[in-house]
Amino acid sequence: MSRRRPHEEEDGYDRAYRKRRRVSENQEIEDRLESLILRVGEKSTSSLESNLEGLASVLEADLASFRSKILRILTDCAIKMPEKCTIYTTLVGLLNAKNYNFGGEFVEYMVRNLKDSLKACKWNAARYSLRFLADLVNCHVISAGSLLQLLDNMVDAAKEDGVPQVRKDWYVFAVLSTLPWVGRELYEKKEQSLEHLLVSIEVFLGKRSKKHHAALRVWALDTPHPQEEYLDCLWAQIRKLRQDNWAEKHIPRPYLAFDSILCEALQHNLPTILPPPHHDSYQYPMPHVVFRMFDYTDCPEGPILPGAHSIERFLIEEHLHQIIEMHHLERKDCAAHLLNFPYKSKIPLDYSIVEVIFAELFHMPSPRYLEIVYGSILIELCKLQPSTMPQVLAQATEILFIRIDTMNTACFDRFVNWFAYHLSNFQFRWSWEDWDSCLQLDPEHPRPKFVREVLLKALRLSYHQRIKEMMPEPFESLIPAKPEPKFKYAAEGAGSLPGTTHAHKLVVSIRAKCKPEEVLHVLKDLPNSRHDDDADSRFNPLKIDVFVQTLLNLGSKSFSHSFAAISKFHYVFKELADSEEAQICILRNMFELWNDHQQMMCVLIDKMLKTQIIECSAVANWIFSKEMSGEFTKLYLWEILHLTIRKMSKHVSRLGRELAEARERLRHAESDSDESEDGDGEGNNNSSKHGISGVGDDHEKPSEDMVDRMEERLEAAQADQKNLFLIIFQRFIMILSEHLVRCDTDGRDFNTHWYKWTIGRLQQVFLVHHEQVQKYSSTLETLLFTQDLDPHILEVFHQFTSLRA
Repeated sequence: MSRRRPHEEEDGYDRAYRKRRRVSENQEIEDRLESLILRVGEKSTSSLESNLEGLASVLEADLASFRSKILRILTDCAIKMPEKCTIYTTLVGLLNAKNYNFGGEFVEYMVRNLKDSLKACKWNAARYSLRFLADLVNCHVISAGSLLQLLDNMVDAAKEDGVPQVRKDWYVFAVLSTLPWVGRELYEKKEQSLEHLLVSIEVFLGKRSKKHHAALRVWALDTPHPQEEYLDCLWAQIRKLRQDNWAEKHIPRPYLAFDSILCEALQHNLPTILPPPHHDSYQYPMPHVVFRMFDYTDCPEGPILPGAHSIERFLIEEHLHQIIEMHHLERKDCAAHLLNFPYKSKIPLDYSIVEVIFAELFHMPSPRYLEIVYGSILIELCKLQPSTMPQVLAQATEILFIRIDTMNTACFDRFVNWFAYHLSNFQFRWSWEDWDSCLQLDPEHPRPKFVREVLLKALRLSYHQRIKEMMPEPFESLIPAKPEPKFKYAAEGAGSLPGTTHAHKLVVSIRAKCKPEEVLHVLKDLPNSRHDDDADSRFNPLKIDVFVQTLLNLGSKSFSHSFAAISKFHYVFKELADSEEAQICILRNMFELWNDHQQMMCVLIDKMLKTQIIECSAVANWIFSKEMSGEFTKLYLWEILHLTIRKMSKHVSRLGRELAEARERLRHAESDSDESEDGDGEGNNNSSKHGISGVGDDHEKPSEDMVDRMEERLEAAQADQKNLFLIIFQRFIMILSEHLVRCDTDGRDFNTHWYKWTIGRLQQVFLVHHEQVQKYSSTLETLLFTQDLDPHILEVFHQFTSLRA
């Protein structure tokens, strides 16, 4: 007989329902608390002070049930919403005044966060954690003395020997960028200790190497605005702040309204926090140069732009950079948030925004985000603020064009790309007549070159007739040629060319949908102009000439047609291009056919690299060949070189990633095997129980031989990558050295436009691909950049090595 109580099933159901409802109610409360914390400080009918007071009371009441949740949300807000730092420190201060134990737990939580961020190389999170801890001193949560001890420990990290300068730089930058928040409080309570800290920083900055400075500048000259190294600039701003008795006008300080409550609270002492020791795997932020384009004289009547050395300039720019970081994936939101900057009535906001966006676009060695991000945000800004933003942007463009003579080559490229893209979104309207003075200059001068390159980029976004119509007549010499193929076997006088008959036969065969083998049959009778004693007798330049020019001309209707042609006759390419010399011959013929269509050349080379018709080394040697000397300073050629280097780098990264995954799978498989052996009979039961997944695991498990082969492939790819960089840098050294020697012999100035473009391109390769080049820097120093090299060339290498020194 069943001993179950009556209605026991119903009781069980009720219990489960009540438990579910309780969980659901808890989740609702947690979500409500999170929403309240996240939204505090946003526009509302009540004042910020009353909102903070009310929220502190709500959180205090819920501490018993939701303590860990509240701790986590507040810590996340401290790091992910740094622009609301002082709002959340005030909130924590009010909670600490009500509940001292909670204040202590929160400080422990933040300290752990700071330590974890430093160990994980999350430098921005670490800096925001440090700033939050510092601002808690203003709210009487943390004692001034214990914070100063932490700041001293961080500055001591800058005195270590045998560590990279970029590590020392970051720790000093973290301390300096925290002082605007807490400087006044430390000055009032611990003036001598603060002075000692500042003296230590000044000594460090005085000894610091700045060899990297020249490589990271947007402009070579300091007029009209100095291009200051970031630590030097921030140090000048902190010195000015100290002269002003640490009084700044930008940071909101809501805790001042609660001074009578907060000053009664007990303070906590920070534990001893020591920066983690340096490890070779740590990647530190690279140095940068502070971009300046405007000063107060550029802005019309209205709010004055803070001076370059006022701390307000630093705080405003950092805040704008944070807005871009937070919203860069949504251009409309980003533009709206930038225009709703909290202190827009106190500054010429349009000028500040434009300067910060160009600072990001021209950031060296590379922008934080894709270049198009900044172009699209600027377009949205012009749409949202049509009365002022287009005029400010036009003024900025004019300033950039006037100063383009000394602009960094990499920044020149970005300026070209942005301006062409921007024009394409505004019907290509521009007052070109204002720039007609550039027509009197040398074609290689940056100003006419800029106009020509912009038109070439605009051609990719429009069509030739449109470009011709939009340009005034005097600019006719800068308008690009119509992007059409030049098929020499159909041109006038082609009958005298040795391959014309076979080219016409090939046209008929390909149009008749012939197979790749038939193409080789048509080409087989073509004579080889090379001598029989040549080492590579299979390389026949005439066969390549006829095949490449004919096939690419037949596919000239569109990119898709060209890709289809390459894919269909891939076998023929591989048969003809079995050596680097043959691959260069393919590139030469592609150039002969398409030299008026730069974009087509870029995409064809990209396709040939993907399909392994040509190798990266062949592209590099072709770019530096004598036949390409007339194209050498044109932007598209360097676009091709960079895509080639990136292709190689992605290949090496992919092989490295696959090898690491295979090693991990092998290690897991071996440990699983050991466990199953230890388990004896139990292991057999498990394997029979999960038989299907076991088969899958065995299938995926790599053998040691497979891992060895993957290691060999990776080593071969790394050797190819190193060889590619050796080719590129060796050719740079050769052509630059020849130029310098020739100028010295002839008694001419070496600093020509050609020299500036070429040395700029060398610098660009180092900076754009610094992560890859860094791996081979010792090899480069031993083989190429030796002490007997001309100092002008060697200096570029030393600037590069100092970036992570």
